[in-house]
Amino acid sequence: MSKDFAFSIKSICFDENYHPSDSTRITTNFANLARGVSRQDNLRKTLRMIDNRFNSLAYWDNPKGDRYAVGIEIISVEMNIESEARSNAFPLIEILQAKIFDKKTGKHIDGIVGNNFSSYVRDYDFSVLLLEHNSNNSTFSTPAEFGVLHGKLFKHFISSKAYQQHFSKPPVICISASTSKTYQRTENRHPILGIEYRQNELSSTDQYFEKMGLKVRYFMPPHSVAPLAFYFQGDLLGDYTDLELIGTISMMETFQKIYRPEIYNANSVAGNFYQPSLKNQDYSLTQIVYDREERSQLAVKQGKFTEEHFIKPYKSMLDQWAANYAL
Repeated sequence: MSKDFAFSIKSICFDENYHPSDSTRITTNFANLARGVSRQDNLRKTLRMIDNRFNSLAYWDNPKGDRYAVGIEIISVEMNIESEARSNAFPLIEILQAKIFDKKTGKHIDGIVGNNFSSYVRDYDFSVLLLEHNSNNSTFSTPAEFGVLHGKLFKHFISSKAYQQHFSKPPVICISASTSKTYQRTENRHPILGIEYRQNELSSTDQYFEKMGLKVRYFMPPHSVAPLAFYFQGDLLGDYTDLELIGTISMMETFQKIYRPEIYNANSVAGNFYQPSLKNQDYSLTQIVYDREERSQLAVKQGKFTEEHFIKPYKSMLDQWAANYAL
């Protein structure tokens, strides 16, 4: 059955001239920044913030703080249900890859792939399946199949020839810490990732990524105010270079400052025990326009799109494939 699933990978540059394609998930944070009257100003300021943050972390042999420039590639992954029917391709996920340019040496350096993570099937799981399951329940719970198909599709992609041909290392996803959990500062320090935090228990997001074969660690990088969640395979601290890690931090912390300013642009630093809160009122806004309410509404629409065009039409095939799938 797995031979009927083929992946194709496309990439487009995220720069000040970026326009979201028709196939891009419109809830994607970088796509949200690229719409409306402020689109080009948004993009320029976002990219400048990323470059500045990168150079502040990569400070060695960088006296003017301008040695590096960060380019971003949007990686779009389609899954073809049947190899001979290209029209059946479904937009599975979108991730990002940093492209680091060293102005001093003239070298281009590939950064980590992953970073932001956008998925139509995840929209379905959280905005359709989970809501329907809890619509008549007095206490919140998750259905037994929650995240199982999505996790197996992700692992199948990461182990695919298409992924191996394009990328040399496993992905790292970097997102906001959960507002429902408490995090405790540890004594562990990393020169790039910063101070490690540990959560009191796994969040639903942690459990969801666990089904994708990804572990989680929480770090608050130098001069940051809150820990970020890093989801990864293997050894996060050993498998990636300093510049690769800095590329991920500079990109994803910038995005978080824009659309989670209450947490990541707060005016006070996370303490020994920390619970992120979107109700925090002591924070600063960036000069970048972002419509958070629109994003949450569109997630439901795109979850229903996935149900109509992917889950229901191919349910028997997907169920059979998932039941037999073993990595």
